[in-house]
Amino acid sequence: MITVRVLVVEDDIEVRRVIVAALRTAGFAVDEAGDWSGADVSLSVSEYDCLVLDRMLPEGDSAVQLARRRRAGLDVPALMLTALAEESDLLAGFQAGVDDYVAKPFSTPELVLRVRALCRRRRQMLPPVVTLGDLTVDVARREVRRGGVLLSLTPKEFAVLEILLYRRPAVVSRADLIEHCWDEQADPASNVVDVVVAQLRRKLADPPLIVTVRGAGYGIG
Repeated sequence: MITVRVLVVEDDIEVRRVIVAALRTAGFAVDEAGDWSGADVSLSVSEYDCLVLDRMLPEGDSAVQLARRRRAGLDVPALMLTALAEESDLLAGFQAGVDDYVAKPFSTPELVLRVRALCRRRRQMLPPVVTLGDLTVDVARREVRRGGVLLSLTPKEFAVLEILLYRRPAVVSRADLIEHCWDEQADPASNVVDVVVAQLRRKLADPPLIVTVRGAGYGIG
C-alpha cells in the first residue's frame, strides 16, 4: 500500500518537530500546521492519508473542530494526541470522528505504527508480497530482495518503488511521484525525483527494471 501523506496539526513547535521528524524518517511525506486555520488551507490543496491532531489547539477542542468538518464531508482518518485520558473524553472524541488515540507523553515508534495502520484503511493495499521476475517486495515488512539478496533501500527509495509497483503497468509522472512521495517542502523544479530513481536503479542492479518514458515519467516492468 502507498501510505504517503500525513498532516500534523500541533501548536507546540517542539512536539510538532519531533512528530514530523519521526514520520519523515519512517518514509511518510509530512505537512504541518499549528492550528485548524492552517490545517484547513492544507486540506483544501492536498489529499492526505491521515491526520495527526493535538487535542487542544488555539481554536479549542479538536474533537469539536473535527466533528464540524466530518459533517462537512471530511473523511480522512484522524489520530488524536491527548493528555485527556478520562473515558468520557475518549468517548467524546470517538463520537466526533476520531479513529485512534495516542496518549501524551507518547512513544514515537508507537505513533508511527498507529499512523501507518490508519493509512492502510485509507488506501487500497498491494498484496502482502509483490513479485516481479526475481524481485520480491514484502510490503508489510518493507523488505526488498532481488535474486534472493536483501537490498537496503532508504524510505524514499522504497516509497518510489512502491508507487511504481502500485501503478504498474501504467507510467508514473514526475509530478505524481512528487505528490505521493514527497511533502510540500519539495521543489517540483528540482531533480530530487531523478536522483532517487537513479539511486533505486543502481540498487536494483541489472537487468534494469525501471524504464524512463520520455516526456511521461517512469514505469517498472
